[in-house]
Amino acid sequence: MSVFMDLNVSFSAERSRMTKLIEAAAHLGFSTVAINYVFEPMAKKKLEIPMPTPVKELIDQLPVVQGRSRPIRVLNRLTVVMSDSSHFRPNATEYRGFDLLAVQPTTEKLFHAACMLYDVDIICISVTEKLPFFFKRAPVNGAMDRGVVFEVSYSAAIRDSTRRRYTIANAVSLMESCKGKNVILSSAAEKPLELRGPYDITNLGLLFGLSEGDAKEAVSSTCRSVVLHAESRKSASGIIYTMKTCSESSSQQEALAADLGEAPAAKRAKPHLTQ
Repeated sequence: MSVFMDLNVSFSAERSRMTKLIEAAAHLGFSTVAINYVFEPMAKKKLEIPMPTPVKELIDQLPVVQGRSRPIRVLNRLTVVMSDSSHFRPNATEYRGFDLLAVQPTTEKLFHAACMLYDVDIICISVTEKLPFFFKRAPVNGAMDRGVVFEVSYSAAIRDSTRRRYTIANAVSLMESCKGKNVILSSAAEKPLELRGPYDITNLGLLFGLSEGDAKEAVSSTCRSVVLHAESRKSASGIIYTMKTCSESSSQQEALAADLGEAPAAKRAKPHLTQ
């Protein structure tokens, strides 16, 4: 059975809205969602990188995923919108509080740097305007070789017909370069009505130029690869973090283990000693 993920659900300071978004995602069958915090630096004003809000402050009790009888897992994600190379700071301590790290480059030079150099998990493709550059095969292949994925979000296409054209045009342009590989489809939803089920998103992927198999992977196995890439990236950076022993954290850890194809520690087979 496929495990579906939506790695881009827009953060809102309204607790009720976040609760409804998480509950709607679980009802649609998503085992994992990532709350996305967008950071867009400005030239004339210094802004601080937002800190992720603890899950227990967003929702009292995690809802059970439809058809899987386990609670949904909620991750934190930071997306840095880059209009200058100084906007992304490698090894910044502020990034460590997030499970996933993404960048959204706005120029061809920054896109090339993100593909070839930046230690991130996701490169976001703009869907609100026509891209001012074309996707070249070399940087795209470089990102794929490093395990970085490209993200296309679909909620903008629901809100506005003009953005729908931009979304489709930019997505098709990307698929021509990456051949449908290393792509994830996310919602970037701001309210529950903008969420779509995994199979609806798969059909949407066909419109973006994905094959049926690649479209399904874009909401399942490729998303799982992103989570694994993020774990290895944080380990490679020498980050050590402690695990909480509360019931909420343990249930989320079991959910992640199940999503990644691992059995909980209590259910793993014990080694037998031979004499």
